[in-house]
Amino acid sequence: MTTPEPPAVRQGVSLDRLARWETHLNTRYLQTGILPNALTLVYRRGEIVHQHAQGFADVEAGVPLRDDHIFRIYSMTKPVTSLAFMMLVEDGLTALSDPVSSVLPEWANLGVWTGGTLGNFTGEPPRRPMQMVDLLRHTSGLSYHIQQGGHVDAAYRDLGLGVKTTLPEFVAALADLPLEHEPGEHWHYSAATDVLGYVIERLSGQPFEDFVQDRILAPLGMTDTAFEVPADKLGRFMPCYALTPQGRVLFDPAAGRFARPPHFVSGGGGLVSTAADYLRLCRLFLRGGELDGTRLISPKTMELMTRNHLPGGADIAGMALTPIAVSETSAAGVGFGLGFAVTLDPVRTMRAGNAGDYSWGGAAGTYFWVDPVEDLTVIFMTQLLLSPDRVRDDLRTFVYAALTDTPTTPRSLA
Repeated sequence: MTTPEPPAVRQGVSLDRLARWETHLNTRYLQTGILPNALTLVYRRGEIVHQHAQGFADVEAGVPLRDDHIFRIYSMTKPVTSLAFMMLVEDGLTALSDPVSSVLPEWANLGVWTGGTLGNFTGEPPRRPMQMVDLLRHTSGLSYHIQQGGHVDAAYRDLGLGVKTTLPEFVAALADLPLEHEPGEHWHYSAATDVLGYVIERLSGQPFEDFVQDRILAPLGMTDTAFEVPADKLGRFMPCYALTPQGRVLFDPAAGRFARPPHFVSGGGGLVSTAADYLRLCRLFLRGGELDGTRLISPKTMELMTRNHLPGGADIAGMALTPIAVSETSAAGVGFGLGFAVTLDPVRTMRAGNAGDYSWGGAAGTYFWVDPVEDLTVIFMTQLLLSPDRVRDDLRTFVYAALTDTPTTPRSLA
């Protein structure tokens, strides 16, 4: 009688169960023509326990996706920008409670919308000034050109804010527009992190992109992460696709706008990166602000960043002004920290996880989360705008289903 081989387990993760995820991903999303490609990386207890790429980086050319391909990470830029700001807090140059106008005096007279449209807006003074913390947790009152149905988002589109402007022009133009709502009153996904990039530029005295390179990317060895793709790396860059009612279409070719220096340096969505590079950032977060002997931020500041900062301990569902235009997270049972969504109650989210895990995603379907309870981080990369949210929920289900042991630090359920 042949003795069956024991199931393959690495660092408390079933590799057989993760293989089921790759089969599910291929069957449900790649073979059906929804996703062009997908890369999944699972890291637990100091080791990459799973990494697999499938699909085509360039569908038309038939180029298979590789582990070293470079992706547009869009809003996964936001945690980098938030980290940069908190480093300046630790430098004593600013504080979360400071008014934004202390660094951007041209914003001293911002009003809150009371009526009108572009050219004849009316507003009234806010009940309290916009604070730095509002920029990090999306309670600033700002909007986004990608939002739909608010009072001022159409003006962002009409003025080309964040699209046709430079970063200084962007901030200057916002000084002439009213806020969508009172600061601190609602959670409204917005261009606040782009503004934060300009705040960093003003505080540090150097261009935002240079600060990010000098203080974060270079020290962490994130050599493939940048606001543009240089010519010698274009062979590893890929097209981006979009999902439309007519099916998947090419949105941005590899030789598109990321192949040259950006006109608008976006702290909210301007970076490209690889799974390996972004893992270094996630490992820094998981280790409390230090990686391979390089400390960028203190453990207490990292802890502060990953707590829920929504007023009164609210979740996004209780504070959201409008539906999330680019749905990077669920809303019920999820709060928001300083650059991350934070799970408050896995039961209310109706998906696997732990209270205190934190995450964010990008418009082209990229996603990551860090779970300190499980000593776990997961990175998912693809290049499809309007990618189905269900992919991320499925990924969490399969990853947590693959864990074979209890958390390193069990939590109280009291």
